[in-house]
Amino acid sequence: MNSAEVDIPDVRLRPVSAADFWLLELQADDPEAGGQFNWSGYRDIAATRRRFEESRLIEPDRGQLIVQVGGAVAGTVQWGRHAYGVPHWSCWNIGIGLLAPYRGRGVGTIAQRMLTAYLFDTTAVERVEAYTDVENVAEQRALEKAGFTREGRIRSAQFREGRWRDLYLYSLIRDEFKAAALP
Repeated sequence: MNSAEVDIPDVRLRPVSAADFWLLELQADDPEAGGQFNWSGYRDIAATRRRFEESRLIEPDRGQLIVQVGGAVAGTVQWGRHAYGVPHWSCWNIGIGLLAPYRGRGVGTIAQRMLTAYLFDTTAVERVEAYTDVENVAEQRALEKAGFTREGRIRSAQFREGRWRDLYLYSLIRDEFKAAALP
């Protein structure tokens, strides 16, 4: 490989399977599993298992997929509907949780770009948005590389580690996504 080429990992998204519950349990029980900016307390894995049995975690207003890198499970991406006023004024809000060995390698950028493409290809929304802690510089870079635009600061929106924290809001509009020449 010459210096102008970039080693892009083989990233794939796929539905959650029963065999993936080790990861979902880890993310629900281990503060380190999703990284310092994703932990907001323990979660009810039994409720997640019930949702999986009913919908495989792909529902009309929310969903979750597995991120794979070279065939290995690397984390999850998720989305949820966010309405602005009335239900049909809505967009998707996305998030990601990667295991430590896959952070800082471009996996987040690619996975979030793939999830955005999936949502624009399969739903009629005009906007996909994401937010991240103002201190999470790595995620800010990943979103910007994926084509998202920082819109502003959301003050005191997330309670984590005993205090309220500010977030940055990012978005990507359908036409911007189509026009972006990204890998």
